[in-house]
Amino acid sequence: MPNYDPNNVFAKILRGELPSHKVYEDDKTFAFLDIMPRASGHTLVIPKAPARTIFDIDADDLAHLIKTTQAVARAAMTVFSADGLTIQQFNEPAGGQLVFHLHIHVIPRKNGVPLKPPASFKEEPSVLSDQALKLAAALKGA
Repeated sequence: MPNYDPNNVFAKILRGELPSHKVYEDDKTFAFLDIMPRASGHTLVIPKAPARTIFDIDADDLAHLIKTTQAVARAAMTVFSADGLTIQQFNEPAGGQLVFHLHIHVIPRKNGVPLKPPASFKEEPSVLSDQALKLAAALKGA
């Protein structure tokens, strides 16, 4: 199994070397909007610990990641008036992982509206900023 690469894009976001549309942060997790969303409000939740896959993270940190994911999911349901959610997590290239820092996708869904194809549409920064502000406000105190 390959090692964790500290120069992956999410590690750079965590270090502040790349911008993001942050919606939540605590001592162990960070959540931000996907710049190529498959639906409005598509959020990525990542651990701050350097973990490549679900197999590389301490069980307590993984539990905290899931807690944060649940809080983001609840907020997304409300903020985006979602009818449901798609939660995804991929491991290694064969499993569909493209960025090699453990992350969980939280995608608000509307009945009858298909997901956009992966990496097919880059959202306008102003739209992402507006969505991030709304999600962050809903997550205050989570």
